[in-house]
Amino acid sequence: MVKAFLTSIFILLCTAILESAILSNMAFLPSIPDLSLSCVLYFSIQNGRLMGETTGFISGLFLDFLSSGPFGLNCLVRTGIGYITGLFNKTINTDGIIIPALMGLLATIAKALFLFVLSYLYPTSVMRYNPFSWLFLFELCANVILTPIVFKFLGLLKKVLILRPESVA
Repeated sequence: MVKAFLTSIFILLCTAILESAILSNMAFLPSIPDLSLSCVLYFSIQNGRLMGETTGFISGLFLDFLSSGPFGLNCLVRTGIGYITGLFNKTINTDGIIIPALMGLLATIAKALFLFVLSYLYPTSVMRYNPFSWLFLFELCANVILTPIVFKFLGLLKKVLILRPESVA
């Protein structure tokens, strides 16, 4: 259990650094794909609610330290998404391309909705997503395309990342 948790934290740290240090400085990208959100989706769908909310909180914490947004905002949003995704633990087959892509689509829309609601509660500190802008559309498409790739990559590390492996009967 500790090995899976520490490996997940290391992967989330690497994706947070990749997003904030490398992808954010690429001039040809209008917005940054959310790789750490895809990792949180994978961890929560494979390991359940507790791992989902924990990895969501930790990925949000990493991004809060590395970004200039309000501290705790990413933690709150990603914890909620990790918990909701963890409700579907072991009930969804994520081996294909369609289901992970659909999960990336729904998680990005959920993140935008969370931030939209929070922007009304805290109008001076939370940036509002415009769901009809090119920036949001690019992030949505990038997450839909990259989530199956992230799931396939993390599937290679399945023996290390899954807490309770399924028993073959």
